[in-house]
Amino acid sequence: MSVVAGTTIGAERRTTTAAPSMRALMLVTDRKIELRDIAPAPAPAAGEVQIGIKAIGLNHIDVWGWRGMAFAKRKLPLVVGAEAAGEVRAVGPAVTGFAVGDRVVAYGGLTCGICKACREGRDNLCENVAGIMGFHVDGFARDLVNMPARLVIPVPAGVGFSDAACAPIAFSTVQHMLFDNAKLEPGETILVQAGGSGIGTVAIKMAKAIGCTVITTVGDDAKAAKAKAIGADHVINYRTERFEGLVRKLTAKKGVDVVFEHVGPDTFNGSLLCLKRGGRLVTCGSTSGQSTTINLFQLFQQQYRIFGSFGASMRNIRESLAKMAAGLLPVIDTEVPLADFERGLARLESRQVFGKIIVTF
Repeated sequence: MSVVAGTTIGAERRTTTAAPSMRALMLVTDRKIELRDIAPAPAPAAGEVQIGIKAIGLNHIDVWGWRGMAFAKRKLPLVVGAEAAGEVRAVGPAVTGFAVGDRVVAYGGLTCGICKACREGRDNLCENVAGIMGFHVDGFARDLVNMPARLVIPVPAGVGFSDAACAPIAFSTVQHMLFDNAKLEPGETILVQAGGSGIGTVAIKMAKAIGCTVITTVGDDAKAAKAKAIGADHVINYRTERFEGLVRKLTAKKGVDVVFEHVGPDTFNGSLLCLKRGGRLVTCGSTSGQSTTINLFQLFQQQYRIFGSFGASMRNIRESLAKMAAGLLPVIDTEVPLADFERGLARLESRQVFGKIIVTF
């Protein structure tokens, strides 16, 4: 946007035009974000698409970055925002398949595109990734961003920007966890930890959509009612009941086929106790801490299979968008304007959220 300022010098009135700029949310130091005017994005280069950002989805990786818990070195100030949706504003030379006005999302991991993992479509295992946007390098919380066209994915007709903004991380992470790693099958029983979180709500809905029995944990009775409303068969308030015992009771002491874990030390060993023999635990996070201990005898005697899962592939994002187009939509807790991004992060950190928090432009 441009700002026109009028300046009067004696009897002469001279109008000057400030240099063009665009809005960007910048993390300037730990726990301090500022809305600033920065230089506008240049015209997209060869092979690039310029995206006008319309909505951003907030995730715990944003909270970690806000707290200063980066996994690698980064340079501040940093444009925040790791997950977004928008529309194409311009296309660079040699770009095919995109046109101005197309609604799109983008893959926020700056992969190399040429290593073995990338060539095989295992983008989240790229051997030369340059960083995660909004966490290690400048992210999506700005009016315009230029992206390599190979990292841009069309949004199907009928899927709105707020919903689509949940696809690049929240939806695709769950898709990858449940179906690539845990191999969840129709008719199985699954325990979803923290069912009120952004990914927890997605896991409930995805598992229920294929006919699974869903047990979930939440932190209060209000969330319990909401979890039931989106498809959970059994809801446990972990603040008032021991989830391990109730899960064993609900499954006639057999245990569940799959545990969807992302809480960490507070629940990890209890999650293992909830598994049946040969059961699968898949984890993508550890919001309650970084380390725990496990009983190795229990691990091999019960023949548990434990999967670590980080991010997703571009294929998973396409699969997620297809599910949205078919009617499986994210649960939106709150939408806040760009200037209130920090308020959205504080709500996410407070654990009062049920579903996703979306930042709109």
